[in-house]
Amino acid sequence: MEVFSRSDIGLVRKDNQDSCSFSVISSSCVWAVVCDGMGGARGGKTASSTAVEYITEYLNKYYADNMDEEQLSTLLIDAVDGANTQIYNKACEDLSLTGMGTTCDLVFIRDGKIHVVHVGDSRTYSIRGGKILQITEDHSVVQEMVKRGEITQEQAQNHPNKNFITRALGINETIRLDYIEAEFEYGDVLLICSDGLSNCVTQADMVKTVHENRGILLIDTLVELAKIGGGNDNITVTVIY
Repeated sequence: MEVFSRSDIGLVRKDNQDSCSFSVISSSCVWAVVCDGMGGARGGKTASSTAVEYITEYLNKYYADNMDEEQLSTLLIDAVDGANTQIYNKACEDLSLTGMGTTCDLVFIRDGKIHVVHVGDSRTYSIRGGKILQITEDHSVVQEMVKRGEITQEQAQNHPNKNFITRALGINETIRLDYIEAEFEYGDVLLICSDGLSNCVTQADMVKTVHENRGILLIDTLVELAKIGGGNDNITVTVIY
């Protein structure tokens, strides 16, 4: 398995508040994390980088190849839950960081199974053949409106409140996380991204780009497409295949 990742400031922001990391453990075992910070320039970057650093250290320290599925799921949830505590405590200790938070998509693939711990509106997609599936569901005001039938998914894409999220790491002492499992088959491509990509690149263009490119060229092309689409936010893209 291979992982490629890139984070770009975009065309409008003065700083990059996204953070990301990944590790290839073996030919059949990899993980990656993407976080999109919020709460001002300093707060947003502090939140996302704190989450990524904590999760990376936690997985490096506690993951073991002989873990069963239940132990692995507990490990991943504990890693993200611990990141929430770290961010929350930093904000409590430094008033200039009050209100900071971050989205988080932690993806772990082992032996053909995808494990995702998700909070916020960063997204994880699975691309198989010519079809794309959004594995995660946005924790956002607009997504709640879609679920209530007030607007369509197409209307949500350009809604003025689409960036208002309802859950994020670090805002409260405790956090409600989504834990999702899915199958990963040979030939699949997993795409993890901040909303700087998903707000500017259509799912059809994601599929087309994945089929036409690989490796560094793939993530570079996706970032450039996001810039062509406006580039009004930081852009982070990670692909696994």
